[in-house]
Amino acid sequence: MLIRKPTDIPSSEITSQSDYESFSRRRLLKTAAVAGAATILGSKSALADSAKLPIVHSNYSTPGEEWTPFNKVTTYNNFYEFGLDKSEPAKNAYTLRTRPWTISVEGLVKKPLTFDIDTLLKLRPIEERIYRHRCVEAWSMVIPWAGYSLSELINRCNPLPSAKYVQFLSTDDKKSMPDLPFGFSWPYSEGLRMDEAMHPLTLLTVGLYGQELPNQNGAPIRVVVPWKYGFKSAKSIVKIRFVEKQPHTLWNDQASNEYGFYSNVNPNVDHPRWSQKTERRIGPRFLPQIVQTQMFNGYTDQVASLYTGMDLRKYF
Repeated sequence: MLIRKPTDIPSSEITSQSDYESFSRRRLLKTAAVAGAATILGSKSALADSAKLPIVHSNYSTPGEEWTPFNKVTTYNNFYEFGLDKSEPAKNAYTLRTRPWTISVEGLVKKPLTFDIDTLLKLRPIEERIYRHRCVEAWSMVIPWAGYSLSELINRCNPLPSAKYVQFLSTDDKKSMPDLPFGFSWPYSEGLRMDEAMHPLTLLTVGLYGQELPNQNGAPIRVVVPWKYGFKSAKSIVKIRFVEKQPHTLWNDQASNEYGFYSNVNPNVDHPRWSQKTERRIGPRFLPQIVQTQMFNGYTDQVASLYTGMDLRKYF
């Protein structure tokens, strides 16, 4: 099993306090290096310092993986609202205004809610979870995300029995995103089946590397669904809707033959333009490693039962 309880972990694998403090110092130096890079990039950079989060370690983590360094996680990513090249979000997302920020929960729920991001940050302890992050473009990272299971928020809203799907809508505020690319149906929309949204691995995410999300990584709130391709993990969310029918999603609308609604990581189903059997793992080494892609991104034991009886070539 990839997810292990504390009692399953041998003492030899538990980080000592001295090692953890050493890691914290290294992380501080790494963050300082990133801040220096922000100075080089100029004032119009999204690589600003973020507030630290009071995090607790989670049982829902993937052990034994080398983390992708902070400076790579925050400078090589997709956020098309801020540019189509992977280096552009880090340069352009400085315009994203993350305070004040409210998220509305609506649709087929008994208790519609509107809450402020700072209220959410105080709702419960924030967990640090190390997840693999697999992009449909066949590259991957290992990222220490921070948040808690989306199911905890869903349970507070008390969805109606008729709610079969959850839709996430990102901001398309013109002041925060003055240069939205043409040719896309904004705002960004994504969705999950209710049982996928309720799975404990689905993370309502507010941070990475122990601090609040940088703008280019989807600040101030996003979801992370680690067994699916990265575009399913909607960023900068302002609305969560509970609906009866499968919601439209931006990439499925854009090219349904390339971006299926489910988009589970599956090495046996190629993208029409490239293979999904391998991936470029972006990590601490200078050059990316080529590794074999795992079914459900390595989370088969946890999530395969969600798709029992489904043809995953048809429902890709």
